[in-house]
Amino acid sequence: MYETSAALAAARWPLAASAETDWLRELTAGDGLTGFMPPALPDAAWVLHAMYQHELGPLDMSYAEYLRAFLNRTSTSTSPEIIPGLDPADVFADPSDPFAKSTGEHPGPRHRRLRWAELALRTGDPVVAEGRLPDHRCFPSLRDAGGWPVGITGPSEGSLDRSDWNRLVEILIEHSPQGADSRCLAYYTPLGQGAEDFDNLHVRAGRLADAKALYDHPDEDAWTPSNFWAHDRSWVLCTDYDLRATKVAGPPPLVESLLGDSEIEAVRLPWAA
Repeated sequence: MYETSAALAAARWPLAASAETDWLRELTAGDGLTGFMPPALPDAAWVLHAMYQHELGPLDMSYAEYLRAFLNRTSTSTSPEIIPGLDPADVFADPSDPFAKSTGEHPGPRHRRLRWAELALRTGDPVVAEGRLPDHRCFPSLRDAGGWPVGITGPSEGSLDRSDWNRLVEILIEHSPQGADSRCLAYYTPLGQGAEDFDNLHVRAGRLADAKALYDHPDEDAWTPSNFWAHDRSWVLCTDYDLRATKVAGPPPLVESLLGDSEIEAVRLPWAA
């Protein structure tokens, strides 16, 4: 019988003992509040969360400026659109706002993937400034100009988008000894659950073959886990609640595969290896 993604996730990713995270606590000397950030094992790369650019732009108007222009129209019935073809409803919920929850889905047919490297060339900012992590401080020239442009959907914090999560699972299958049958565990920070119960950390167990369905787990508020790792501990992911990239720590062939992938955008950050 056909199972929806949510039903499959609920059936195949049951809760596991919170003690499964003990090794992560020892490895990182952290409490997992925003996720357990692993060191290189022995290598590591950062998967940059997806950005998108609207085909109409504009790239010289911030969300705040657009909202002011829309509210200052002389008439709601006769004034022309501020940006022809661009629905204001798609603008007012600014997805570049770190406090706005991303849907995790592709924004639509009139958007294209915008690489961090492309935006860095355009703005003159580094992809990630040396000594920094991929967070809301990236691309400071945009903030100095008044904020993210209307035409760009910024990267989400604390979660990969669906397409990158799915591709990442496929790459992990290729680089796991048991492939799709590899046993895995997923930890979700209590911050994503609206609670702070650190006596009973939220962990689920399942197979890598079913990991794509985790995105739709009906009992999880976040789309991707804070940490996701192989039971044999050969690799581990961390999507920190406050960051706009996911760290993947594991063997060099896995990291090289991420860096060379045509879909995922990944970089090495030597100061955060």
